[in-house]
Amino acid sequence: MKNSLKRLKVLQKRVSRKQKGSKNRAKAKRRLAVLHDKITNQRNDFQNKLSFRLVSENQAVALETLNVKGMVKNHHLAQAISDSAWSSFVIKLEYKAQWFGKTVLRIGQFEPSSKLCSVCGYHNKELQLKDREWICPDCKTKHDRDINAAINIKKFALIDQNLIGL
Repeated sequence: MKNSLKRLKVLQKRVSRKQKGSKNRAKAKRRLAVLHDKITNQRNDFQNKLSFRLVSENQAVALETLNVKGMVKNHHLAQAISDSAWSSFVIKLEYKAQWFGKTVLRIGQFEPSSKLCSVCGYHNKELQLKDREWICPDCKTKHDRDINAAINIKKFALIDQNLIGL
């Protein structure tokens, strides 16, 4: 996918440099359209395979409700967020979960999933996005930010659904 996105940039530049109305511009636009279709197919294939794997291997999948529109305003993350097409992934995950009789649980976007120690519950307010690992001052547990957030998302989702024993 990364190679396709690099190629997309090259082809877009080529189209912009061609003279409007020329046959070479039309050919370049056709190549660009073919590449756009290829990227869409790659994204859909990845999302379908991942959603199938998640649903077939788990009884329930917990998701954090995110404000994608607000996240795209961060210019460092905007392209990565846009390329991932999160909403279409969530839709695929939900309908596959329905097919297999599995559960998709959601938590609110304001739950402190990555800032909360999953062991003792300490809320680390000073944690920034650049901090990928942190040590809890209370229980001295070393946390990977993403793994800790996943554990907390599971806890919040189960508490919200009253499914503590799952």
